[in-house]
Amino acid sequence: MKQHTPTPFQQRVYAIVKKIPKGSVLTYKQVAEKIGLPNAARAVGNALNKNYNPIIPCHRVIRSDGNLGGYNRGSDQKKKILTQEKAIKKTSKK
Repeated sequence: MKQHTPTPFQQRVYAIVKKIPKGSVLTYKQVAEKIGLPNAARAVGNALNKNYNPIIPCHRVIRSDGNLGGYNRGSDQKKKILTQEKAIKKTSKK
């Protein structure tokens, strides 16, 4: 497993994402707004892509258009986990 020391920005992102309850999702933009940087949605995605800590549920962050977005363990895995958590229906967009 890859290990890295999170930057201060990544720490802020991870702190918000860690609070997303099972069965819920936030968008990258919502996470960016919660850390006070409403235009940093892409940077939020990049920060989450570097996360390999299982206690930070980065799979619970999706795109504003309803698509799931990327996931460093594969988008099929992201869809599977979100379906199991009942955050999305099986017919949701990929």
